[in-house]
Parts: sequence; structure tokens; C-alpha cells
Amino acid sequence: MDITLFTNISSKQQTQYYFNSNTNTKHHDQPIMIINANNDQDQTAILLDTTMQSSNHNLPPLPPLPLPLPTASTSLSPDSALAAAATEQAAAGKWAPRLLKECAKAISDKDSTKIHHLLWILNELASPYGDCDQKLASYFLQALFCKATDSGLRCYRTLTSVADKTRSFDCARRLILKFQEVSPWTTFGHVASNGAILEALDGETKLHIIDISNTLCTQWPTLLEALATRNDETPRLKLTVVVTAATVVGGGGGGSVMKEITQRMEKFARLMGVPFEFKVVSELRRLGELTREGLGVQDDEAVAVNCVGALRRAEVEDREAAMRAFRSLNPRIVTVVEEEADFTATRENFVGCFEECLRFYTLYFEMLEESFPATSNEKLMLERECSRGIVRVLACDDHDQDQDQDHDHQEMDQDPEGDRNNSSSNNNKISNCCRTTWDCSERREKGKQWSERLKRASFWPVGYSDDVLDDVKALLKRYPSGWGLIHQQQQQQQSQAIVGEDHRQQEQQEGQLLLHDDDDDSSSTSASAGIYLTWKEEPVVWASAWKP
Repeated sequence: MDITLFTNISSKQQTQYYFNSNTNTKHHDQPIMIINANNDQDQTAILLDTTMQSSNHNLPPLPPLPLPLPTASTSLSPDSALAAAATEQAAAGKWAPRLLKECAKAISDKDSTKIHHLLWILNELASPYGDCDQKLASYFLQALFCKATDSGLRCYRTLTSVADKTRSFDCARRLILKFQEVSPWTTFGHVASNGAILEALDGETKLHIIDISNTLCTQWPTLLEALATRNDETPRLKLTVVVTAATVVGGGGGGSVMKEITQRMEKFARLMGVPFEFKVVSELRRLGELTREGLGVQDDEAVAVNCVGALRRAEVEDREAAMRAFRSLNPRIVTVVEEEADFTATRENFVGCFEECLRFYTLYFEMLEESFPATSNEKLMLERECSRGIVRVLACDDHDQDQDQDHDHQEMDQDPEGDRNNSSSNNNKISNCCRTTWDCSERREKGKQWSERLKRASFWPVGYSDDVLDDVKALLKRYPSGWGLIHQQQQQQQSQAIVGEDHRQQEQQEGQLLLHDDDDDSSSTSASAGIYLTWKEEPVVWASAWKP
């Protein structure tokens, strides 16, 4: 029997508890939930992982998760019935989605007895080091607990703070490059966007790319290579990077990160023989604040705007303003890449949003499981990256996000005069400001929804050429089986097939022949512009190109 020391943290007192852990070996690495039954609403529990001290992982331990404890009247205690239920669920196979959905419904229904029962079962089965079900249970359990106890924003801040302190630029860059090596999840959008940009700006001598992405400029070496091998005169490229929270890593050291990126990009451009200028913009609070003057756009420059994973970080209400700002830049082309999930339409419906979130991250975790070795530290880091997004979407209400932004903006505006000359302090303030305005939402939308927003902002889709599609297909062949591509023509054919099947069923039911109207464009309007990366035939990433 292991004796593990836990510390209970309270705003009023600190008390140490000893917990006798007799967990069976099958689940020896599960997080242990310590619950102290009392009437002090300020008491918090810590979820700790018993394997962190003894495992061989080179990663920093998961941060302690502060969670309010139930009162004495609702205190929990693991009993034989719960243990038996946990064992039964584990033996059922693919148990996590079922249990997690039941728990989400119980939270929505405010059924406290069922909530406590399911949380205990999930806690018995969950593990960040187990199979896919155990990992899903581990990370979604965290979000469900935060939702049930109204502690989502506090948990999110803790997770973000710890992540900032334990990662560096080199670590983040290696992680991104390793992910690109084993999976086309990010490189798919890079290849599609680069191809569309090169074709749209073909023949121009002065190019200006506005880069709004979260990949530490790993997209651009291939584009510089392509420019260097053009038959005509090599154009001059200006790359302006709009810094988001995802690119400010290393504990707020945004300045040092971008300095490192600048040096690497300028060195590579010299090697390629491409005239190159690099600029960073980090003062913006919202994408809608983008202007030609602020970005240094010149009249003789051909402009392209590149958005990779950036629009979902903007508040839902600010997204169309951002697209109008893009249009004001008078770009030749706007490329947009986003993950295919809808956390927006259902944001007022917790169960619906939970199910969509679970669907998306189940695909993502299964993809990671098949792409990386079982003991990969990079896989574990990517899975942990998901934890903040899951908590933010499921456990942080929109009014919490507004309060978070106001808090950090006041901190930025009220910076003492003594700190204004301190670059480290300013970098920290910029990092916090960027995070609350860019990383506050994480409310993804599907390609169809983004297409509708872009069209309302007077953008029109640009089809990918056969050459670009061939490049994307060649990219997918470099990876193991399971990946696929769907483009607009295929979407329309699939949609027409579905419409045709519906008509045939209706004809059979009514006993009469109905002819399909070829002029009916319902199938084409239901399909979004752009192309999709699929994993096991499920769309997971959407890439598109637009012109004003």
C-alpha cells in the first residue's frame, strides 16, 4: 500500500492530508482526486498524478488543478459499488465517450448525485498515460469538474501560466517540426496556402505577406525556396508577422522569441538569395484593428493575408470585423486554414457543444496515437496542449472571457512608469494582452461557417489549381495511410448523391417519379469553398483561398 502526501490549498488555511492509495496495478498511473468533506467553500482539491515522480518522462509534471470541494452534505467516498461500476465500464470497451456524455448531461440537468457518481467513475478510469479512452477521460474530466464547480477560468489561467513557464522557443519549434514530420495536420494548410499565394502574386516584384498564424514561421522556408527558383527575376519579399498568443512562448519572452525567428528567417532568405524584410506587429488587441498604415503596407506592394489557426482565437462577435479589416488591406489573396469543428453554433447548449468537442478531440487523439510512438514525449505535449482549449471551450463562459480581457487590459494600461523601460516587463504585458484577446475564444467554426462570414465581408472563393492540388496529394503520400483530400467538386458530387438518394426514397414512398432539377443549386451552397484534409474519411482541417 503506497502512502502519498498531498497538500490541500485554501485561501484560509493549509492542511496536509495522507491518502492511502490501494489502487490496483491496472490503473496505477491514474490521477488521484482528494476530496475533504467540510463546509468551507474556499477549500480546493488538487488532482495529482502518482506517476510523475517515478516516471521516465522528461516533461515537467502536469500542473496542480485547483477545484472547489463539495460540501459535507454532498461529499463523496469511493465505495465497492463505484469500484465495481468502474471495472465494468473499463471492460465494456470505448467507454469514455459514453460516460463523458452522461456526465455532461448530468451537469446540464444539475443532477448532483449523478454528477458525483460519474466523476468518481471517470476518476478511477482516467489516465493521461493510458489508451485513447483513458486520455480522453483524463482531459475531459478536468473540464467537466471545472464546469460543475464554476472554476473554469481559474483552472485555465493556472494551466496557461504553468505552460508558459515550462516551455521555450526551441522546445516549441522542435515540437512543431516533429508534428509536421509525422502528420500532415499542419503541413496540409501550408502547402495549399503557399501554392495559392504564389499563383496569386505571380509576376509581381514586391510582395508583402501579412502572416497571422501559430506555427512560428515554419510555413515560409518552402515559399522562399519556390521564389528563389522562379524563372524570372526574384521578387522582394516583406513578411509581417502579427504576433498571437501562440507565438509568444517561453514565459512571456515574446521579444526574444521573435528576435530568434527574425534571425533564422533572414539567414535562410540570404541562403536562398531572396531580398527579404521581416517585421513584427504585437500591439494589436483585436484583428479588426489591422490597418495598412500599422502594417507598413506600401502602394506598390502586392499584398497577401495568411491566416492559419488564427480566426478561431478571435471572439465570435469580432470575426466579421476582422474580415472587413482584411479587405481594407486591399489584398490580392487571403488564405484561411482552420480545424473543422463547430464550437460556436452550440455555445448556448452545453451538451451539444460538449458532444462536438468530444467528437473533434477523439479524432485528434486517435490520430496522435497512430502517428507517434507509444512513449513519445511529443505526443504527450500535444495532448496536454489540448487540455487548455478543452477547459476554455467547455468550462469558461463568455462573460468570464470578457472579465479576463478587461483584467489584463487594465494591467497593460496601468503599467507603472518604472516598468515601461523594462523590456522584460513589457514582453510579459504584451504576452498577457495577446493571450486574452487571441487565445480567449478557441471557438472553432466549420468551413461552411467561415465561408459564409467571408462572403458577407465581400470575399469570393478562389479555386485551387490542379498544380496546387497535385502538390497537396503528393504531400499526403509521404504519410501513412488514413489521410485523404476532399475538394469542392467532390463535395458537390457527394452532396448531389445525398440529394439524389433522398429524392429516390421520397419517390418510392409516394409511388411516383420525380425528376431532379439540374438548376437547383442547393447542393453547391451547402458545400463550403476550399479543400478538406480528412482522417479516416472524417474532415479535420479546412483550407481555402479568397479574393475581395
